[in-house]
Amino acid sequence: QVQLVESGGGSVQAGGSLRLSCAASGYTYSRLCMGWFRQAPGKEREAVATRHTSGGSTYYADSVKGRFTISQDNAKNTLYLQMNVLNPEDTAMYYCAAEIMSPFLSQACTLQRKYNAWGQGTQVTVSS
Repeated sequence: QVQLVESGGGSVQAGGSLRLSCAASGYTYSRLCMGWFRQAPGKEREAVATRHTSGGSTYYADSVKGRFTISQDNAKNTLYLQMNVLNPEDTAMYYCAAEIMSPFLSQACTLQRKYNAWGQGTQVTVSS
C-alpha cells in the first residue's frame, strides 16, 4: 500500500510562488503513477499534473500550463509541484495521489486516470 505525505502549502500573494512536496513510501517509487490534484471550496476535485515516476510524459491541466512544473527526487522518493505566478483561482486544497503502475505503461498516467492512494492534502491560499 502506498502512503503519501504532502507538505509545502501556505499563503502567498498573487504572483508569488510555492513548492509542494509529496513523500511516497510503501512501494517501489519507480513503479508509480503520481500526480497532483486540487479541490477548491464548492468545486469538484480537478487534476493539476500527473506523470510516471520512471519518466516519460508529464500531463498538465490547461489552467496551470506554463506556471506549474512537476519534478522529483528519486533518492528521496519525493514528487514536487513548483507553482509560479499564482493567482487567487489557484486557492485550493492540494492533494498528492498515486497508483501502482508498470513503467512500461507510463503513458497511462494521465490526468483522467483514477488514482487509488491519496495524501491528506495541503492548503494553498493565494490572496489578491
